[in-house]
Amino acid sequence: MRIDRRKFLWIAAGLAGCSRRATSEPLAKAVEFLWAQQAEDGGFHSSTYGLLRSGQSLTPFALGALLDVPESVARRPADSVDRAFEFIRKNTNAQGELGRMDATSADYPNYATALAVTAFAKARPNGWEKAIAPMVAQLRTQQFGDSSGWKNRDAVYGAWGMGGPIHHPPETGHVDLSMTRCVLEALRIAGVPASDPSITRALVYLERSQNPDGGFYFSTVNPEINKAGESGGSFRSYGTATADGVLALRAAGIADADSRMVRATGWLMDHHQPDRAPGFEPGPREDWSTGLRFYYSDAVSRAVPSLRVALPAQDADGGFRNPNKMVKEDDPLIATPFAIGVLTRQ
Repeated sequence: MRIDRRKFLWIAAGLAGCSRRATSEPLAKAVEFLWAQQAEDGGFHSSTYGLLRSGQSLTPFALGALLDVPESVARRPADSVDRAFEFIRKNTNAQGELGRMDATSADYPNYATALAVTAFAKARPNGWEKAIAPMVAQLRTQQFGDSSGWKNRDAVYGAWGMGGPIHHPPETGHVDLSMTRCVLEALRIAGVPASDPSITRALVYLERSQNPDGGFYFSTVNPEINKAGESGGSFRSYGTATADGVLALRAAGIADADSRMVRATGWLMDHHQPDRAPGFEPGPREDWSTGLRFYYSDAVSRAVPSLRVALPAQDADGGFRNPNKMVKEDDPLIATPFAIGVLTRQ
């Protein structure tokens, strides 16, 4: 699907005002639904997936989306934000890591910690700078870099993985572009400059993850999680990875006029589909396109705001759910924060 870019941007701009008015009611309902899911301990806990029941990654994820909604659209319940931050503080260990539950089980530590940093920096509650200092330090140690034995030539150099124990060569564990993007955004909102070595190292990984067509793929070392598969001996570009790539480059301080950004945003504009993630050929991998629908909608509406997306019908209770369970978007605590992000920007 190819889009006449100038015509599309003109139409999108003309509809923007109407869209914002049309989405205010669904947004308010979604916000009300999500706040209603906050538990007595201040956290947001999945009742769908056991790993997410701890609430350590879901809480900063949901809170981050809710903090972006103006109170003129939906007021926050009394003490709700403070209770969420208190939950995050109580579950962050002495090393600044959130999401680490015990020696054998973890709730996406790098992702959870990065989202917590971002939420603190958005809301700036009392003591927020002191709270995020160990978190930022922890995220720095988690990068695949020189201090842990990795060299520029290594496929993971500059990236971030799941978190937990530090990986040394040759063992990489799980490494992906989504984790890397989230950590980069957290470091930058926390005040880490683009000239910092952690950011310049990350650019090595980002450039390695970008295809000649401008699009991105998910992981340089875990073939099975590159959801669009391979073509001609290379991993195929697809929508969610490319949106992540744009956001990661932007977080690293790369200007929109830079050729890396121009090629990536061009890929998204040329391949965009409003109701699914693009880049998936008909066949066994095709279902990933709808499985990633909410993630893609949120990421692409941030990466290229002129590209409009179409969310599925909102449930009567105000939440959102994806009938496709491939990436856990059937859990309303995952789908609804993504939908809130989209509706806030429309």
